[in-house]
Amino acid sequence: MLRGVIICPDQDLGERLQNALEGHRIGILRRVSRYPNMVDLVRFLRATAPQVVFLSVESRADALDVAARIAAQAPGTQIVAVSSTCDPQTLLETMRAGIREFLAPPFEPRPLAEMLFRIEETLEQRPVMIESTDSLFAFLPAKAGVGATTVAVNASLALAEMPDMNVLLADFDLNCGLVGFMLRMDSPYSVVDAAENALDMDENLWPKLVSSIGNLDVLPAGKLNPGFRIEPAQIRHLVEFARRNYKAICVDLSGLMEKFSLELLHEAKKIFLVVTPEIPSLHLARERLEFLRKLDLESRVAMLLNRAEKRHEMALGEIEKLFGLPVFMSFPNDYAGVHKSLTTGKSVSRTSLLGKRFQELAWSMAGKPAPPSEPRRGLLDLLAARKKPALVQS
Repeated sequence: MLRGVIICPDQDLGERLQNALEGHRIGILRRVSRYPNMVDLVRFLRATAPQVVFLSVESRADALDVAARIAAQAPGTQIVAVSSTCDPQTLLETMRAGIREFLAPPFEPRPLAEMLFRIEETLEQRPVMIESTDSLFAFLPAKAGVGATTVAVNASLALAEMPDMNVLLADFDLNCGLVGFMLRMDSPYSVVDAAENALDMDENLWPKLVSSIGNLDVLPAGKLNPGFRIEPAQIRHLVEFARRNYKAICVDLSGLMEKFSLELLHEAKKIFLVVTPEIPSLHLARERLEFLRKLDLESRVAMLLNRAEKRHEMALGEIEKLFGLPVFMSFPNDYAGVHKSLTTGKSVSRTSLLGKRFQELAWSMAGKPAPPSEPRRGLLDLLAARKKPALVQS
């Protein structure tokens, strides 16, 4: 079924068209009673992703401006001009603007069906192209308590600090989600509310659901709700919406492999399997990896070794041999640094070794080389810095 929207300031004309389209192979997602400006139009297109826009041309200049913006922002979107009368001058101008379909009352069923069939054929050859990211990252713990949420939160914060980057962090651990607690958020809304409204999500509802820290939007897990189940269709709609509105998406999972978690793992560009060097964690991580191999997802898995210390008996090479997979990145144990970040609701200090590793992970997620670290300054550097050139009198 086609996805359509109606942009028509004439309320009566818009309602007549919507009623006429009922029973045809098209669903009207929204009806807008004004010509949107550039900002509103971009949000509108990303929220609804229509395949067909029925555009009133009662105000030709405004309508043709909107049509041009739609063609630029969402190439392939089919535009149908709608008018209360079939005026030859209006018809000529819409055709010159590249709009090939024109409707005027009465909206007879057969011409409507034929027009929609032509549109379907055109969309098969040239689908709608709306900017959408493939950068969805899933953080999967080997077991509870390995610090996957700490890694997810700090990597997301570091990612959101990069230029021209907006990031969504969604907590899908519905039983023990800690993202909201770690960031000291007290939002009345959660990922559960987003899932419940996924099919009707739009650019007006979404900002009310998320909490923001700079360029990072957060959907916390919310209050404990063990009876709630997120359906795969809800996940697909949420992911599609987020892909159109963010440069990167991070999801924190419980590790329980719920059906909705599996849906997210299949959507992920990279699955960060977080493990610590302790034997129980390594054992469960190997089980998780075997399960992911059965789902043909091994190629997306990156092992993150958290709380790595020299005193642990099992060397890095042995861990890699155990999993048959290289360790993508390791993070040092910094209890004091993590504790401080929890009490302040902020990221681990960027100047600490752990904070720098989180930044390196974020740069790798963005597909960019990490910026070179500042060289350590020695005693001679400090002495040279203190020597100032004498002022020359003219």
